Amino acid sequence: MFKKILIANRGEIALRIIRACKELGVKSVAIYSEPDIDSLHVQLADEAICIGPAVSNQSYLKIDRIISAAEIADVDAIHPGYGFLAENAHFAEVCASCNIKFIGPTPQAIRLMGDKNSARDCARKAGVPVSPGSDGIIEDEAEALRVARQIGYPVMIKAVAGGGGRGMRIASNEGSLVQGFHAARMEAEKAFGNAAVYIEKFIVNPHHIEFQVFGDEHGRIVHLGERDCSLQRRNQKIVEECPSPLMSPELRQKMGEASIRLCESVGYSNAGTIEYLVDDAGNFYFMEMNTRIQVEHPITEEVYGCDLVKQQIQVAAGEHLSRYVVEAKPRGHAIECRINAEDPERNFQPCPGQIGLYYAPGGRGIRIDSHAYAGYPIPSNYDSMIAKVIATASDREACIRRMSRALNEYMITGIKTTIPFQQAIMHNESFRRGRYHTGFVEELLRGGVPVMR
Repeated sequence: MFKKILIANRGEIALRIIRACKELGVKSVAIYSEPDIDSLHVQLADEAICIGPAVSNQSYLKIDRIISAAEIADVDAIHPGYGFLAENAHFAEVCASCNIKFIGPTPQAIRLMGDKNSARDCARKAGVPVSPGSDGIIEDEAEALRVARQIGYPVMIKAVAGGGGRGMRIASNEGSLVQGFHAARMEAEKAFGNAAVYIEKFIVNPHHIEFQVFGDEHGRIVHLGERDCSLQRRNQKIVEECPSPLMSPELRQKMGEASIRLCESVGYSNAGTIEYLVDDAGNFYFMEMNTRIQVEHPITEEVYGCDLVKQQIQVAAGEHLSRYVVEAKPRGHAIECRINAEDPERNFQPCPGQIGLYYAPGGRGIRIDSHAYAGYPIPSNYDSMIAKVIATASDREACIRRMSRALNEYMITGIKTTIPFQQAIMHNESFRRGRYHTGFVEELLRGGVPVMR
């Protein structure tokens, strides 16, 4: 086992990794930008090193500064969390060249599956269904128009190196295709330093289902069921649940086997997530793979009774997959709400500022993953998520009631949050019946922002 791990991230995921380190008896090193000096992960780590100013490309994305901090602290390994450098194959290679273990898949797997175009090709070769689309990168608008005419509108233009909804545009005709093609390329270049895009058929109102996969460095790969991430706004997830109300045992087995087959074909190790679009008839199509831990991993942990972050560290240290992962069986139901510092009544405008009163809900079946506290100054430079509320219960109906109770208890003053909006979702009759899809939230918003007061 490692003696000391540097966490190359911030916020709640950095805190989550620090807690896993403490339970494994491993010392932790936090890095932080100047405005994050008061962040909880800085306070609770064994050591903390400032790596630069607020802007990410001068701090959390600055590989040489992170490696310098790792060498100063004399760490054995680096955990990248999610976002920032978590899916950067070059960063993983630099770690290896410095004799520092990267807690994640190999650089080769990151490069192969992180590029959405090559990932689709791998899925085809592994016999995993892929939605119709371009055979590779679209070089110009003429080629984009040709492909779109061939597969039929609507289509989705997607950045090869994309994530978090950036570098994505839906086009329903030739005019919107040309405009969306150039807009997606510009956004992708700015966000990822890679303007390459491809085109795939846009499946109207599907479920967004992702499968949690895990492999060790000895060739063992398993899956731990699915999460339904269909409740999204502008391709940003708001509420997730496990298991999906759409899923049948037969479909779960088929998609799980396809997920393992794809991972085996690329020699995958550590935690990963394979994302699919699924229609009401049970047809599923590979969308992409995230070669890291996901924001929504806690709901899988709660239903399957395992610790995915500790398992990441153990597998990276050369251990075999734990029997608590290999033999894990689903039990009950879990829902996660991402609490963002945003104002739902002002088009979800970000609300950085200082938290006044902060009281987190508790009680049976409630888990809070958060770095927020009373008096915490929320920086304007980073993602607006400040907490995750995870409710677990024996069945879906009880879980929804428990989440509603928890959201009602959550007290945060000084800023606006998405809590009233998520409370409204919990009370929505269609959601309660499990009848929703990826366009569900946008449909709600078109009718006026539903807010519980």
